Amino acid sequence: MCGVLGMIANQPVVQDLYDGLIVLQHRGQDAAGIATYDGNQVHIKKGNGLVRDVFRTKNMLRLQGNMGIGHVRYPTAGCYTEEEAQPFYVNAPFGIALGHNGNLTNYKKVKQEVVDKDLRHLNTTSDSELLLNVLAHELIQEVPKKNPTLKPEQIFKAVTRVYKRIEGGYAVMAMIAGYGLLAFRDPNGIRPLIVGHRKIGQKTEYLIASESVAIQSMGFEILRDVNPGEAIYIDQKTHKLHSKQCVKAEPTPCIFEFVYLARPDSFIDGISVYKTRQRMGKKLGEQIKADSKRPEIDVVIPVPETSRPIAMTLAETLKVKYSEGFVKNRYIGRTFIMPSQHLRQKSIRYKLNTIPLEFKGKNVLLVDDSIVRGNTSRKIVEMVREAGAKKVYFASAAPPIVNPDVYGIDMPTRKELIANRLTIPQIAKAIGVDKLYYQKTEDLLDAAREGNKKIKDFCWSSMGGPYPAGNITEAVLKRVEEERFAFQTEGSTADGDQLELNCI
Repeated sequence: MCGVLGMIANQPVVQDLYDGLIVLQHRGQDAAGIATYDGNQVHIKKGNGLVRDVFRTKNMLRLQGNMGIGHVRYPTAGCYTEEEAQPFYVNAPFGIALGHNGNLTNYKKVKQEVVDKDLRHLNTTSDSELLLNVLAHELIQEVPKKNPTLKPEQIFKAVTRVYKRIEGGYAVMAMIAGYGLLAFRDPNGIRPLIVGHRKIGQKTEYLIASESVAIQSMGFEILRDVNPGEAIYIDQKTHKLHSKQCVKAEPTPCIFEFVYLARPDSFIDGISVYKTRQRMGKKLGEQIKADSKRPEIDVVIPVPETSRPIAMTLAETLKVKYSEGFVKNRYIGRTFIMPSQHLRQKSIRYKLNTIPLEFKGKNVLLVDDSIVRGNTSRKIVEMVREAGAKKVYFASAAPPIVNPDVYGIDMPTRKELIANRLTIPQIAKAIGVDKLYYQKTEDLLDAAREGNKKIKDFCWSSMGGPYPAGNITEAVLKRVEEERFAFQTEGSTADGDQLELNCI
């Protein structure tokens, strides 16, 4: 999970890119970067940290140009160095800067091709740099030697060949110096990408982003989502938008975007994240209501803040009081996307504080978006009991998470997933609750489908569903787990190579 942004305008874009990355900060708090083009030179500034910490006034003044891209990074295993912050840049052909959200699941195979056959050097272990070099190589094949220029149809031919070489879930944002912006999305649409536009002066301005909230908050009108398997190219000179369906699409958007990753005020593939979460709450409430052994519940309290709309609708369905029992420290980042379990556990006490009056002597139903490792849930339950709760029940808006996600979410090994190892009663005991409810898989999928009946299925591989992209076999999953364990214990992979699943 990362955030990508691209803009082409009639005036300098750096302030808009900065503002857009601030809006997308929830998608990555590990690193940030911006690349712009001023007609002569590509300017890049990137580094570790939050957007506000990476960019200073001197950086903003240097990032000149009416075209640019931005990126906020959330790391998966092994990718924490400043050198691997995005965007990446290569100077041929023409100069290309690229940022992407997702994971390439056939990294090792493609890396060998890039190094041995394409004769290109990779300076980091990021699959974003690999993807950039694949794109650069395929574009060079389309550049005529007599008249070295690029036309939209040539760009789309190159992207079509890129699709044939790479596997996984990805949303790509690239800038070609002297030409324009290029964006494309994996054939399954696992990672989101959306286009907005606004009319200022003679030419239409365009903004492409991971979530619609960035488009709307910056005064753009939503045009449409980038379709799975589609490439979009916007000419820098004319601002004309070109598009092509490069490969056959099999839409299966990531269901975890709706559970946790995306902001509630976003739309993904035409589906309101907020309304989906409300429907999740209603379905979970109906499940609890139908339980013949349903415990007596005095109050429903959300674990801030993704689960708020879920808990409100659940309480309404059960006709039980809803209350806010936690105060969130707004200056602590999202614990789920922190790069280590140690930081996640350390931060939870700083992030949340209880309001004891809301818990003391009451039978409390806590509602959270999901239970991944179980450590955070256990810490929260401990806090609630310390606040004086009589009974503590827990409802997860997501079904049990039993498998690693290989498309860009940090839940990579089955040993780390509590639902892969324990039964529901055992999980309840492990996190310290008197009763535990999980959302049913079909209810979750229906809650999202209801927002767009054209989408028949979603990627729910982490919840026991199929892996829709790439040949993800049991052998691949075991290799991923072994390599991740080697990285965690030794600080690097056993052979000095990149993990099978790379930094998004």
